[in-house]
Amino acid sequence: MARLDIRTLPDPVLRAPAKKVPLIDSSLHRLIDEMIETMNAANGAGLAAPQVGVSLRIAVIGIPDEEILTLINPVIVKKKGQRLIEEGCLSIPGYQGEVRRAVTVKVKAFDLEGREFRITATDDLLAQALEHEIDHLSGTLYVDLLDGPEHLWRTDGRMQE
Repeated sequence: MARLDIRTLPDPVLRAPAKKVPLIDSSLHRLIDEMIETMNAANGAGLAAPQVGVSLRIAVIGIPDEEILTLINPVIVKKKGQRLIEEGCLSIPGYQGEVRRAVTVKVKAFDLEGREFRITATDDLLAQALEHEIDHLSGTLYVDLLDGPEHLWRTDGRMQE
């Protein structure tokens, strides 16, 4: 397997809505395996296909001590509550920001075998990751959700431009 290059802003693939996956086949399985390897190598909690230059509705989520979750054609079916949390992104290195995310997130998606499933996450990293990665599939980044520029800061020790 190969690690994939993670696209960073201002790469236009990050802003384009991703297309639905029409068929789950061996090439899709290979892409997902490479996405998981890339996410793990970058110490990320999740990775969406557009972040590696593939405009398809696929995301992987790797929460510590949990099985890796693969989401094909995911859709958020319900969100409830609101909380302020700190968030970063592999496609925006060197920054973090404070954004509003739902307390509870319910998602439906397909797994690697093409079976539909639903998952509900409440007030944890999984709920945040589900929203964050599915936002990527619509061309939305966490910096789009900031209440203002004062809610974004550098994490690499350099002065903010």
